[in-house]
Amino acid sequence: MFRNASDDFYSKLDKFQLKARLIVEGFIIGLHKSPYHGFSVEFSEHRQYNHGDSIRNIDWKVFAKTEKYYIRRFEEETNLRTYILLDHSKSMDYSSGKISKLDYARTFAAALTYLMLKQQDAVGLITYNDQITNTIRPKSRKNYLTFIHQHLYNLEAAETTSTASALGNVAGQIKKRSLIVIISDFLDDSDEIVRSLKYFHHMKHEVILFHIQDYDELNFPFKKETEFQDMETGEKIIMNPWQFRKEYKQALQDHSTKIKNACYDLGIEYNPINTDTSYEENFMLYLRKRSKLM
Repeated sequence: MFRNASDDFYSKLDKFQLKARLIVEGFIIGLHKSPYHGFSVEFSEHRQYNHGDSIRNIDWKVFAKTEKYYIRRFEEETNLRTYILLDHSKSMDYSSGKISKLDYARTFAAALTYLMLKQQDAVGLITYNDQITNTIRPKSRKNYLTFIHQHLYNLEAAETTSTASALGNVAGQIKKRSLIVIISDFLDDSDEIVRSLKYFHHMKHEVILFHIQDYDELNFPFKKETEFQDMETGEKIIMNPWQFRKEYKQALQDHSTKIKNACYDLGIEYNPINTDTSYEENFMLYLRKRSKLM
């Protein structure tokens, strides 16, 4: 697929990978200055001591540094299996500023992949719009990074959203307990989305959900009579925004709240993302979830 790619392609891919690496390295540097100091290494190699664990497995060196009891994790415990699920439907192509939701999402996914492989976790990628468009099974090999980054870099927005259907299909494919990271704008029927999330809960997967939205979508700042176009259906409508702003924002809040509440009930980490948010801040949300798995 990439054999005949031009030098320009590889140059742009190198910059894409460099950006992902710099995001992670900047995050780790910041982590050592934060209250989470030490997690950048220890959270992948240890877990907290639980009642009933053998004291022979306690790492006393870590105790000397932290005054907390951690036990060494065995190799099968350490190698987390992760699937990153990324929505690339046409609605993800929207941008009110310098970066679209899809550009933000795929860069975040690329950096997340880099971080996971750095921690020797197995990571895979599943992309979807109205159906699953690509599946890359989790592996922990370092040379896997460029392979996944190539797919992320080439990803384009296409077709309509069918998050609920795609998630249901994915849940049926993943048999072994895994960490599922979902990145989407979730512009789909909220009841159907909730129903599909229940599949992952039933299969006892750990799930982190990143709900990505643009500033305009959240604030609806339009003032003059404007023509709006549905990015997925192409349907157009001309309207005075001020007449519908209140109803629009209420409907959006109801939609997000329903998904958020369902995640809370199912033990799923719900993380709202504005494309103005720094990547480092969203990595901290991921780290907090990871720390709960130890």
